[in-house]
Amino acid sequence: MSVSNKTCLLIAGSEIPEDVFPELVRLAKQSELVICADRGYAFAEKAGVRPDILIGDFDSYTGTLPDDIEILRSVPEKDDTDTMLAVKTAISRGVFKIVMYGGLGGRFDHTMANVQTLVYALEHGCSMQLADGENVLTVQGTGLAEYPCIEGWYFSVFSLTPETIVRRMAGVKYPLESYVLKSGFPLGVSNEITGGSAEIDIENGMLLIVYSKK
Repeated sequence: MSVSNKTCLLIAGSEIPEDVFPELVRLAKQSELVICADRGYAFAEKAGVRPDILIGDFDSYTGTLPDDIEILRSVPEKDDTDTMLAVKTAISRGVFKIVMYGGLGGRFDHTMANVQTLVYALEHGCSMQLADGENVLTVQGTGLAEYPCIEGWYFSVFSLTPETIVRRMAGVKYPLESYVLKSGFPLGVSNEITGGSAEIDIENGMLLIVYSKK
């Protein structure tokens, strides 16, 4: 069975600073699929990125929608957020990795919903990142994963489950060995990767991984 390596750039509606636009252009060129969720289309237009799909109820986008791009309309009264609909659509079209901009900052309830969407993506076999130019978030479940060093950035981990059993976290300033991280205590904040990369091996549970620019 072949494994998909398709990637998706997802642009959502939280504020995206103009200095991030070149990164959106770069990612769009490298991605097999570009999706805008509602007001995210406004930022795509400003950045000069043409999406493949527009998704949402368009309650926060006031411009004119194009007639030559696929549009998947939703209604305001729904269980899924527009972002969740975009993620489900990407996964249904064989995407292996999603990088999302416009999902951090702004309303905290939206940010929290997007963190939960990271969990959904992981549970459905898709790697997903939330980014805004100052932070990059992803989620790790059981097993071993490697994280590259980004010079000038903090590296933090938080338990998303009541307890996460970490067999080993190495390559960081404050390593862990056979340690239980708990969701009620932020022990993993403001760590740093000291070498070329960090390794985290999880026996049980789930971690939120956060890169933050110093």
